[in-house]
Amino acid sequence: MPRSEHQTRFELVNPALRARGWTEDLVRVEETAGAVEIIDGRPRKQSKGRVDYLLRVKPRPDAQAVAVALIEAKSEAHPPDHGLEQAKNYARCHRFGVPFIFATNGHLFVEYDRSSGLTTDPQQLGAFPSPDDLRARYEQTVGFSLDDEEARPLLVPYRGGETSRRYYQDAAIRAVLEKVARCRKEGQPARCLLSLATGSGKTRIAVQLLRRIADAGQLRRALFVCDRDELRSQAYAAFHNAFGNDAAPVSSGEPQKNARVLIATYQTLGVATDDADAGFLLANYPEDYFSHIVIDECHRSAWGKWSIVLKRNPSAVQIGLTATPRKLKVTDRSKAAEADAAINRDNLTHFGDPVYNYDISQGIEDGYLAACEVVKHDIFLEGREQIEAETGVDREDLEGKRLVDAHTGEIVEAERAEEHYTAQRFENRLLMPDRVRAMCEDLFAQLLATGRPEQKTVVFCVRDSHADRVATTLNNLYARWCEREGRERLEPYAFKCTAAAQGSQYLADLRGASRSHFVATTVDLLSTGVDVPCLQNVVFFRYVQSPIAFHQMVGRGTRLDPPSGKLMFRVHDYTDATRLLGEELVGPVYERDEREEREPGPAPEPPIVVEGMEVRVTPAGRSILTQRDGEPVWVTVEEYKELLAGKLVEEAPTLDEFRARWVVPADRRELLSHLPDTGRSPSVVRRLDGMGDFDLYDVLAGLAYGLAPLTRGDRAHAFTYKHAGWLATLPPPTANTLAALAGQFARAGTEGLEHPQVFQTPEVKRAGGLGALEHLGRPADVLHSTKERLFAG
Repeated sequence: MPRSEHQTRFELVNPALRARGWTEDLVRVEETAGAVEIIDGRPRKQSKGRVDYLLRVKPRPDAQAVAVALIEAKSEAHPPDHGLEQAKNYARCHRFGVPFIFATNGHLFVEYDRSSGLTTDPQQLGAFPSPDDLRARYEQTVGFSLDDEEARPLLVPYRGGETSRRYYQDAAIRAVLEKVARCRKEGQPARCLLSLATGSGKTRIAVQLLRRIADAGQLRRALFVCDRDELRSQAYAAFHNAFGNDAAPVSSGEPQKNARVLIATYQTLGVATDDADAGFLLANYPEDYFSHIVIDECHRSAWGKWSIVLKRNPSAVQIGLTATPRKLKVTDRSKAAEADAAINRDNLTHFGDPVYNYDISQGIEDGYLAACEVVKHDIFLEGREQIEAETGVDREDLEGKRLVDAHTGEIVEAERAEEHYTAQRFENRLLMPDRVRAMCEDLFAQLLATGRPEQKTVVFCVRDSHADRVATTLNNLYARWCEREGRERLEPYAFKCTAAAQGSQYLADLRGASRSHFVATTVDLLSTGVDVPCLQNVVFFRYVQSPIAFHQMVGRGTRLDPPSGKLMFRVHDYTDATRLLGEELVGPVYERDEREEREPGPAPEPPIVVEGMEVRVTPAGRSILTQRDGEPVWVTVEEYKELLAGKLVEEAPTLDEFRARWVVPADRRELLSHLPDTGRSPSVVRRLDGMGDFDLYDVLAGLAYGLAPLTRGDRAHAFTYKHAGWLATLPPPTANTLAALAGQFARAGTEGLEHPQVFQTPEVKRAGGLGALEHLGRPADVLHSTKERLFAG
């Protein structure tokens, strides 16, 4: 009977890779959170995604491993290239950013080389390339050696351990560092563009990039430029966590010249508009003041005044971040659409093609972004179904409808209206109070149909006065509903959140308040960058012509929110804004009939207790109640793993040091005592991740050092093939007894192997017992040596 896929990996592939020099620290299994699908209006999370083997190389033991290849392994019953198309799909998406793709059935393998586009004939697995082989080919592909000074940032370990990044973030960081090293090697300007969907962690990528560059001794001064004070505050918090007081926010009165990493807004620098004078920038920062510049949301303007930041620092490494897809499927020929096309052209001209792309469809497929359901609404009030976004509206369509001048509030007779209005011009010149009321009534009915009216929602309006009307109408609808249903009113329910109304003061309430501030009516304050993970609905009451603006608005809903259980969000489209959806978003978007009702989702489950710690479980993920600065705080399991891995790397910076301390019981106990929650954290993570068959060694080594975890049984099996040559030199009773000791590890892990009576177990005694080991030294020394070999790479 052919081996299963699991058996093929552990009985055939693993030993073959080991024989070719691929030690455990060079092999990583990458898992994703699991795709989110919307079925009958409800989100459903699928099983985790997985790549069998990500192969990595490193020139020295303490270096960060650099990914160079991936392997997709299938059962030995399949031909060797059975998994190649699946693996090539990863390559086509550039998800893992590696040049070499392999597929195997445990006996033969085939290789696809991304640079040449060629696929090899099947070869025996015993001829698989060694780490030195793939390193040499990788260096030839990227154009530099890992021993070069320019490559140093690539080899700097992640300070918080490998759990501090997701696989695509690591791929994006590598792509930037590879291009920078190549450009530096060739004496060319180092300019890089990263395109990642909103919510995928662009700021985190920027922080990790600059931290690793700084740790490599190559950062002099860095500037991170963003739009608006709220985004500066968010970015500063992230940079301060990594750089401490070496990171500082720039304000109009404080250029922060003593800090190494400055976080500034376009407005503070005086480069927000074409007619700005760049006075603050020119007065405080001479040419080539910065060695590294990161432009957040670099699609913000069509290379207007802010480009002076880059032009005054031509020697700096320049990195542009954008959430806007490079290819936008747009039929509009409006000025806004043409301006967006110019922005893309300008970015590509300056930065070049994105070195890494991660779009919203990939984020949803991986389970890192919320799934999106689009609900289209047709509301115009009698006659035509709606104002066409592209063709606008004629005077005859307005007959019999109540019209109000948008600026004076005066009634406008239909015969005094213009012959034709574009959709945008119509909204700027005229108001239709009946249409506002009808839209609000329909939206409120949608909220009721999908569970309850108290859903976190943002409504994009035309102007401040429109936002006022919408907020007032929704508040009235909510008040009448509460009275009718005998419910307590939670106020404020709907509120205006615009720049003119200083709405940023309400953002914290929109994010965090659970009994107020549910519906924000805005113009563009919430259109870019602001994190509101709990947002469940994005609503378009205004016409949008800019594809970039549209993607930014939709991006407000893409974040998951484990505490509330949010796995999906809805786009309610009353103005045909979703015609601007790019090709990247077509796949994961679900459309439904607006009249289709949905039952409320299940209530959140009460917390459970795992290893004495409270855990909340929701469809979107799990959260743990832990201590931060002496205060209880709920964090996601992902954040908790980061805390655990970061502390472990503080205590044992390298895998070799961790392994050395693990095999000594007293050292291991001391190490565990320094981890979060008095050492309970590893056991908590093991329980939550369903890793009961794994020793804590593998749980921790996987989190902090990127080791591919092995079950206790697989690690015991690996002991026999890793050390087959050495075991073959020993008398059979000795070799059998050592294998029996490894078997005790398979049953009970590290502590079971250290039990005082381990040599008296029937399996060990049958194999030869202590007598067979006497020539190897004292029992304690034998156990120590056995553990070292069990955990050896």
